[in-house]
Amino acid sequence: MLTDARLRVVLLVSVHAGAEERFLHAYEQLSQQVAAVPGHISDQLCQSIENPSQWLITSEWESAPPFLSWVESPAHREMVKPLHGCVEDTRSLRFSVLRETFSGKGASGRRAAPPVQLAPRVGDGLVRHALTFTVKPGSEGSVAKILADYAAPEARVDEHTRLCRTSLFMSGNRVVRAVEVKGDLVAALRHVARQPEVRAVEEAINPHLEEDRDLDNPEAARAFFMRAALPVVHHLTADPGRPPNLHRHMLLYPVKTGCGPAVASLLARQDDLAVSKAKSSMASGKGRHTIVSSTVFQREDIVVRMVDMGVPLDSEPAVAAGVSGPRAAAVLTRLLDAGGPGKKKIDLVGEAGLRRFLDDCDMAQVTDRRAADY
Repeated sequence: MLTDARLRVVLLVSVHAGAEERFLHAYEQLSQQVAAVPGHISDQLCQSIENPSQWLITSEWESAPPFLSWVESPAHREMVKPLHGCVEDTRSLRFSVLRETFSGKGASGRRAAPPVQLAPRVGDGLVRHALTFTVKPGSEGSVAKILADYAAPEARVDEHTRLCRTSLFMSGNRVVRAVEVKGDLVAALRHVARQPEVRAVEEAINPHLEEDRDLDNPEAARAFFMRAALPVVHHLTADPGRPPNLHRHMLLYPVKTGCGPAVASLLARQDDLAVSKAKSSMASGKGRHTIVSSTVFQREDIVVRMVDMGVPLDSEPAVAAGVSGPRAAAVLTRLLDAGGPGKKKIDLVGEAGLRRFLDDCDMAQVTDRRAADY
């Protein structure tokens, strides 16, 4: 996703009966505000010809980073509030523009534009999402036990959607929970939220959270989970077959203020490069897949990178850290925060520094649950 390609965002909306005029008024206000957001190009509102309660909002952006920066901001949450009272259900889909065809004059009538993305990325049919939040210092052990001990919810959501994997990690007092879903992510998240086992866990950790939340208040719960969301900004799968015995790690990067998008973009490019090199080596019979799968999650200056590796983390520390050479290591070093006086300087060029960096950034795995047939 983190390429120079334009981004197309599709929002499927179900509007309450009788609320159409209020919805149109709210959309007009929202579209005027969004037009002033950096990176926004255009938007369009459509109504279904089969079901008038179904609406479609599409918008186009210069690239993914400006959209993601806006959609996770407090300003966005304020902008969309007028929609909440008239909208029953929403589903957001995001696509990078890969090819275009324009209408044109002449014998052929149509002409193809040059590709805006050189090649499609290989997918594995899964949708990924993550949440992050912090707990009160001193409660980390209690929270880890709560999150590790609950019974897994039912994996099957409906005939089209199922939960495949939930991986939960902690570093200090920060928790990151990543889910992988086959089918509709929104349906899966709602399914999980209704499960009594999950509700009990959420209630149990409430007293330990640094930020208070009220899950019985739909508006407050929605606001909390929007703030906790860590969207995927880049994913690649080198081998959709998911080889066995992979090592899964979640790396939390200590990002300097304001450098989150730059760090995420650099990691995405480096993983693309590493996988491309590995494929070339394997084709010649000399290499192996170090990184089988990589997902970069980012919101503002919170950047985490989940990697499934075919080798132990410290066997190829540069690739594991997300840098493939001295230049990339130097750039990433400048974007990271060593943590102030008393902290060792981050060194991503030397192997000893890389190993120390990985030790510091590798989050502790609390639980990693998979569906029986995944």
